[in-house]
Amino acid sequence: MRSMPSRVDPGDLSTRARLRDAAILRFAREGFGASLRSIAGDAGFSAGLVVHLFGSKEGLRAECDEYVFTVVRDTKRGVVADSAGPASFLVQMAKIEEYAPLVGYVVRSLQAGGDRARAFVEHMVADAAGYVAEGVAAGTIVPSRDEQARARYLLGASLGPLLLELSLNPPVDPADLGGFLTSYFDRVALPALELFTEGFLTDRRMLDTYLLYIGDPPGDTEGRPARTPAASTDQESDHADLHPTRDRDPRPT
Repeated sequence: MRSMPSRVDPGDLSTRARLRDAAILRFAREGFGASLRSIAGDAGFSAGLVVHLFGSKEGLRAECDEYVFTVVRDTKRGVVADSAGPASFLVQMAKIEEYAPLVGYVVRSLQAGGDRARAFVEHMVADAAGYVAEGVAAGTIVPSRDEQARARYLLGASLGPLLLELSLNPPVDPADLGGFLTSYFDRVALPALELFTEGFLTDRRMLDTYLLYIGDPPGDTEGRPARTPAASTDQESDHADLHPTRDRDPRPT
């Protein structure tokens, strides 16, 4: 597992930032039972300095939380809400091992469970709703009937498979989360991008049926006109105008 991706020049890291980064890396490797002494030693300081700067392990962890939220939020925003998103995505792919401590920290936060884990998830959902909304405003993301529900689903769809993979196929060396993450991403990137970009179903009959079933669907957002299923026995004519490009398979033949 490589060192943390810093938001400033590593040579200029403050004592506080060095301790924070050391804590994220140590927590990612060992969980939140890691001692302040080990964290301080990783950064080249004393445990007393950690207490002086952060008050306690809980104070240190709170600062780690905020840093992780910020990096994840800014990284996602650069990919989904910016016209340079594709180029930014390639940059993030090239640096994926550097983000392993952050991913490990997120996983440990979820595995810890309890109220703190729930609060951690709620914060990530709120952040996701924010950068997705920016993507909708920028025209890079399709609007949703329920943006908050979609943000929550996207977070679960992102973290759930990762937790499953870690449970079934954990890295032999817990410190090699970077190698694990690279291998995992190589396997899921294509199907994930296909689903997000090209979709999965060839028409919207299932969605239309569900919208009628629930009776009072969420209000349609601006840019997504309300639609009810057309009453017709001709399946092709019902849906031919819904996806005019679906007859062109974008995948190479």
